[in-house]
Amino acid sequence: MKKFLALLVTATLMLSMVCAFATAETTGSVYYLNFKPEQDQQWQDLAAKYTEETGVPVTVVTAASGTYDPTLTSELEKADAPTLFQVNGPVGLATRKSYCADLKGTELYAQLKSDDFALKDGDAVLGIAYVIETYGIIYNKELLAKYCALDNAVIKDAAEIVNFATLKAVADDIQARKDEMGVVGAFASAGMDSSSDWRFKTHLANLPIYYEYQADGIGSTEAIKGTYLDNYKQIWDLYITDATCEPAMIGAKTGEDALADFTLGEAVFYQNGTWAYGDCINAGMTDEQLGMLPIYIGVEGEENQGLCTGSENYWCINNKASAENIKATEDFLAWVVTSDTGRDALANQMGFVTPFKAFDEGYTANNALIKAADEYIAAGKTSVAWCFTTMPSETWKNNVGSALLEYAQGTGEWDAVKTAFVDSWATEYAAAAK
Repeated sequence: MKKFLALLVTATLMLSMVCAFATAETTGSVYYLNFKPEQDQQWQDLAAKYTEETGVPVTVVTAASGTYDPTLTSELEKADAPTLFQVNGPVGLATRKSYCADLKGTELYAQLKSDDFALKDGDAVLGIAYVIETYGIIYNKELLAKYCALDNAVIKDAAEIVNFATLKAVADDIQARKDEMGVVGAFASAGMDSSSDWRFKTHLANLPIYYEYQADGIGSTEAIKGTYLDNYKQIWDLYITDATCEPAMIGAKTGEDALADFTLGEAVFYQNGTWAYGDCINAGMTDEQLGMLPIYIGVEGEENQGLCTGSENYWCINNKASAENIKATEDFLAWVVTSDTGRDALANQMGFVTPFKAFDEGYTANNALIKAADEYIAAGKTSVAWCFTTMPSETWKNNVGSALLEYAQGTGEWDAVKTAFVDSWATEYAAAAK
């Protein structure tokens, strides 16, 4: 009897172990390589809640700012590669297409309001945008109102800034009267380290690309002409001249430096986007202090221009993951965009404007910068599309960024920026085609 009981206990333990192993195998797990450092903690918290609720392990790893692409390249080669990652648009998809599962039959795709927010390859849905964002020139309403109240101010109200000429006149005057204003400069520092240079080599560079595409009636090109590079130059000159630091210093300035310039009241203007709202609030600013202007570059008709709105954040599921992990990842994303917990995290904690049907009243972001963007749309202004998703490569962006920095420091000429912009574009597209 003792031997029989011992054998029975052993068999029961072995069966339990087999069942546990089988459950783990069939449940699968999720590994998300997150693009957004500013939302890392919220994703960690959300992953923990999902695991607590379902038992499915979810790991979130966040790439350092400016390093997502090389990090993803490295991680995808590993045995335990990400099951969920993102691409920035059509060019990013072209690079990663062989890793992207078709999302057409998923709940995530069913929740999408429009195919405008999907990246497709024929009938296959390979990427789905999860946040719609807006950027422009964020400004301190209180400081700008203080300027408007000065004797002989160029404008009497922020609403008068509707083109580059007025923006420049205001910024020049603020810079000249910075001691009277109690600021260090009109614009926050244009930092050119990897935590900040994307604001100029990517987001600012979007404007001359957008206007060239508009003029030529196209949505992408393998050979950019650089029609509006003189306009790019004049806005860049304004940023580095009417600023909190000398142009020669921007190579050492970071994204945190620029944020501090703005949130401490040392600068009136700060180029960034709706994603910076939380940083501004956490630094002690209020909704009443925050406004946003379009990035004017001196193009005819820009008085009708709105803010830059779009997405470079498209979720993709790794088709090389196991079937169990793919299913686990699909289920996780469905939960993120339909559950109360997931919707609250994306809308109310991360401050995302999402393209999903389930984000109704109560799950819309409370963000003063998003409200500013909505006001431009309501006024009939034309939003600027995110054409930078058609930029040919990170190498192209880096070439432009290096040329911008050398020009600002006085160690290079503007012609080098033109060369990096135009010639490198064609070279990088040709390399990608091969």
